[in-house]
Amino acid sequence: MNQPLTKLKTTPLSRRLSIAKTSLNIGKNWAKSSMSGLLLSKEERAVAKHTLLQEQADYLVSELGKLKGSVVKVGQMLALYGEHFLPKQVLNALHTLDASTAPLSWHVIYETLKAELGERIADFEIERTPIGTASLAQVHKAIHKYTGRAVVLKVQYPGVADSIDSDLSIFKHLLKITNAVPQTKALDAWFEEIGELLHREVDYQLEANTTKRFASYLAADHRYIVPTIYDNYSTKRLICMSFEAGVSLNDPSLSALPQTRKNALGQAAIEVVIRELFEWGEMQTDPNFGNYLVRYEDGIDKLILLDFGAIKQFDNHLLSIAKGLIHAGYHQDKAAMMAAMTGYDFFDKLTGKPKSDMADVFLMACEPFAQASALRAAHHGNSPHLDDAGLYLWATSNLYARVMDTAKNGMQSLEFSLPPKEMMFISRKFIGAYALLVALDARTDADALMADFV
Repeated sequence: MNQPLTKLKTTPLSRRLSIAKTSLNIGKNWAKSSMSGLLLSKEERAVAKHTLLQEQADYLVSELGKLKGSVVKVGQMLALYGEHFLPKQVLNALHTLDASTAPLSWHVIYETLKAELGERIADFEIERTPIGTASLAQVHKAIHKYTGRAVVLKVQYPGVADSIDSDLSIFKHLLKITNAVPQTKALDAWFEEIGELLHREVDYQLEANTTKRFASYLAADHRYIVPTIYDNYSTKRLICMSFEAGVSLNDPSLSALPQTRKNALGQAAIEVVIRELFEWGEMQTDPNFGNYLVRYEDGIDKLILLDFGAIKQFDNHLLSIAKGLIHAGYHQDKAAMMAAMTGYDFFDKLTGKPKSDMADVFLMACEPFAQASALRAAHHGNSPHLDDAGLYLWATSNLYARVMDTAKNGMQSLEFSLPPKEMMFISRKFIGAYALLVALDARTDADALMADFV
């Protein structure tokens, strides 16, 4: 774990100065490299440039991690969406933002907890070492002295909520001076959407209520566990909830499970995603593996759902379009897919081959939700992505890479444009869900998944 931070730069000025210093150091190193590169051969210059870019990207991410807050969140989102317009070295570095987040030192966290709880802080024995750190908050396990109940205290870093708008401005400025992406109205709309999402995410009373709502959605389904919220110890910047023990999704014990148990876990994981979108109309958009644990209890492998901060609610316009897309995907019907691709400028501006190519991308992305007979027909009678029982083979499907390659080829003839911002949040969740299913080596039943929605 990285060394704990003793303080955070929480004022807009201090954060801007930190970014300015980082940018200046990067600029100096590029200038120094350009001068020294004059004496190198073309091949040596290429190697030196590659090495320096990786070093500078790692340095930038390290500095962003120290700032915490929404600057880090936006960086994480760029890591997901930037494959086609950011250098590989920058993407690699951005993907480490979660892992490289340093905790805040105990004395700072204790003062923050005390400010939220007041005298009630004496009701807990709190572990000083966090069990989780992130860009916006830190999580500490505690024991409630009077009941002996194990709880977790999710405490927001001081000043984070007040710096969101400034952080977004900082990041947009960084993008502008680096020309990392085109400065378009679509990008502005995307940043506005992120801003709204982040302002909701730092409202812990909202998250507490959302957690209770999802607990009610899943109360009758014994495959899921949602933490219990303790309102008397929760505030707008602190959530107290039940500690739920389980193993992480990358725990080696899960790979050793019998195939039927891995299938059941995978089916439960992807079923939640489908129900979020088509039944409840609201989705937890953060695909981080750390938001899930697995517990074996009462003879059932149970999925523990931990975080309900990054919730996005969808209107009927989006949901009707999404239902049309998934319906076409279930039947692997290209004509129906092209007809369903409407309702947003991104779709309506597509014509001819680009629209046909994008329809192929959506059809491919819908493979795990396709009727077995339709998927076999699409592959001329024998799909390599289904087992003999018609279950989708996630581990060998190479689905994400195939979708990205097809999308890249299909968009080569177009100027780069961002998809609808609502679609980006949905795709973010599905990308994470796909990775989860691959990691579990699960096989899932599309007919059972889609029975209520097509």
